[in-house]
Amino acid sequence: MFSPYSSRQGGNAGKRVRFLAALISVVLCFYLFYLFDLQVVNGSTYKARAKQIAQRIVAIPAQRGEIFDRNYDKPLVTNKPSFAIDIIPAEVAKFGVVKVIGRLSKLLGIPAADIRARLPVGWQNVFDPVEVQSGVPFSTITYLAEHLNQYPGVSWHSKSIRDYVATGSISHILGYVGDITSQELQVLYNKGYTATSTIGKSGVEQEYDSLLRGRPGKRLQVVDANGRQVPDTRVADIPPADGKNLVLTIDRHIETLAEKALGPRTGSVIVMKPATGAILAMVSYPWYNPNLFEQRGGSEQLKKVFLDPRFPFLNRAIQSVYAPASTFKIILTTADYAEKVFPPTKKIDTTGSMVYGGRVWHDWEPHGFGPIDLAQALAHSSDQYFWTLGAQYLGVNRIDEFAKMYGLGQKTGIDLPGEVAGLVPTPQWKEQTFHQPWVGGDTMNISIGQGHLQVTPIQMADVAATVVNKGVAYKPHILEEVRDPVTGKILRKVQPQVLHQMDVPKDVFTKVQKAMRGVVTFGSAGVVITEKAVKIAAKTGTGQVGLKDHFTSWFVSFGPYGPNVKPQDQIVVVVMVEATNPWQWWAPKAADIIYQGIFGHENFTQAVKSLEPVWYLNSSVVGSFDH
Repeated sequence: MFSPYSSRQGGNAGKRVRFLAALISVVLCFYLFYLFDLQVVNGSTYKARAKQIAQRIVAIPAQRGEIFDRNYDKPLVTNKPSFAIDIIPAEVAKFGVVKVIGRLSKLLGIPAADIRARLPVGWQNVFDPVEVQSGVPFSTITYLAEHLNQYPGVSWHSKSIRDYVATGSISHILGYVGDITSQELQVLYNKGYTATSTIGKSGVEQEYDSLLRGRPGKRLQVVDANGRQVPDTRVADIPPADGKNLVLTIDRHIETLAEKALGPRTGSVIVMKPATGAILAMVSYPWYNPNLFEQRGGSEQLKKVFLDPRFPFLNRAIQSVYAPASTFKIILTTADYAEKVFPPTKKIDTTGSMVYGGRVWHDWEPHGFGPIDLAQALAHSSDQYFWTLGAQYLGVNRIDEFAKMYGLGQKTGIDLPGEVAGLVPTPQWKEQTFHQPWVGGDTMNISIGQGHLQVTPIQMADVAATVVNKGVAYKPHILEEVRDPVTGKILRKVQPQVLHQMDVPKDVFTKVQKAMRGVVTFGSAGVVITEKAVKIAAKTGTGQVGLKDHFTSWFVSFGPYGPNVKPQDQIVVVVMVEATNPWQWWAPKAADIIYQGIFGHENFTQAVKSLEPVWYLNSSVVGSFDH
């Protein structure tokens, strides 16, 4: 029997079926359109994104450039193959971080806490390798490979390290490298540095890091959803560009000669070409071995170096300041020859003391030198003469002016990090610093290179160079050339750059040169300058520091001396021996050996044998021969 209700129910069911069919059709059409869009319309775009997500970029370090001396025959610094140990934190976490790191700590000989400190935040889910230690020997890698089941999550990779072939005093010039710090990365991130970069920390390694480091390459690897590398799925390599090779102005033979001439005495030596500013040798004692930063197990030895109260990391040639003592009399001599405020040929009767400012000032020579003129005063280093000249005739303002014309109180701009500027005190400086007025006693002190006056040895080398060049000083520099690491082709050659030029007649410097020659022929240095290979001109300086019998010994010099000698054939030698050493008046003696060695074409031992008198053979000197 027909039922209207059944008819309506069937009709509604049909509508629902048609609705569901239509809905399904719409959804299917939507998904079909979406798939079409994904695969056809924007397929290439999404494919590229998928590749990016599935790929990891691993940096390929560039080979760091080598460093040579001016002879360019064998490197001072090169690279040697080594290995670094990595851990994958997430893999280590699966097998017990305490157990794995404990075993690794014993194997490498480093505290487990140091390894834990390298783990990043959220390390339990990090599959990127973390470097634990570099400079690992092959024997350790062999052991690790044989017992790999005991070190899950631990791996290794090859990593060259710096090999400082030349050590000793040249360490202050070369510097060393280390891992980049977070503070350094913040500054250098936009220059291509990463958290795993190795960076120069001092010396040439730091100054020219951008040239030495090269450009890292890239390795593209496929990784899974957890960031783990899929085996045998390397995509492509972008090869690195190796760093440039550097050729320095340093002559390693002269460096060794100067190093041995100074011996185990806290101080510094500079040998420079005045015609260009090229540094032939720069010695600072004590020094350190930069290979300690690369050697496994070198941390204990480094700790001793860091705690050494003599500060071996300090390059005393450019980073320490001292009172120049009587070497400053070169400046007053120049000022008087130029200004003629007191006739240079007029004599002052030096008696060994003088009264000034209500007190008695005693010369280093208690009986004085009798009547002497300016040239004789410089030769004998008469304090009384220069007290009179400075305080009564030149005055502090003129002294300051000439000191700054010579470049004192300013950085030379040498291409090594950490140079300090020193100080040329002025009445304004004293008022601002101590809230005290400048008095006559201050001018007396500065006239003989004492008081608040502070200079660096490199500045005094520039003073001597200015005298040689008759008013011109060239910027001191360590870098000579930049070369291609493959072909050896010169990519850049450093050209001499004028540092300052004094507005003083050239004949003034001819007179100063002659007066400095008198220091050696009949003045204060005549008794110790015994070398016969070359004629030199110089100025000695002895500055008392603190307690009695504690003196800084200076020797500022140039050679060969002569009216027809060209500056390009001359060298400047500056020796400074700190007052912390037992007093030996060693600065002129060391310079004597250096000049004999360079111009006599002798090594240190040969130069010493060529010299007289016999004070070179006493026990304290012999002790420095084998150093």
